[in-house]
Amino acid sequence: QVQLVESGGGLVQAGGSLRLTCSASRRMFTNNGMGWFRQAPGKEREFVASISWNSGSTRYADSVKGRFTISRDNAKNTLTLEMDSLNTEDTAIYYCAAARGAATAVTMTSYAYWGQGTQVTVSS
Repeated sequence: QVQLVESGGGLVQAGGSLRLTCSASRRMFTNNGMGWFRQAPGKEREFVASISWNSGSTRYADSVKGRFTISRDNAKNTLTLEMDSLNTEDTAIYYCAAARGAATAVTMTSYAYWGQGTQVTVSS
C-alpha cells in the first residue's frame, strides 16, 4: 500500500509564504504525474497544481499562477509546493496526489492515490 504524507502546513499571515512537502512511503511514482489539490471549508476540493513524471510540464490553477510553484525530486521521493504571497482565500486543507498517468492532470478522477492532507491557514 502506497502512502502519501503531507507536511509543512500551518498558520501564516497574509503576504507570507509556506512550503508544503509530500513524501511517499516507497519509491516515488517516477512514471506518474503528481498534483496538489485543496479543500476550503464548505467548498469542493479543487485543483491547485500538477507536475509531469519528469518535471517537464507543470500546470496551475489560475488562482495560484505566479504565486505557487510545484516541483518534485524523484530520487528523494518528495513533491513540493512553494506558496508565496498567500492570502486568506488560500486557507484550506492541501492534499497531494499521485496521478494514474505520466502527464499533468487537473481532475480528481485522474489521480489514484491521495494523502491525508495538511491544514494551511492564512490570517488577515
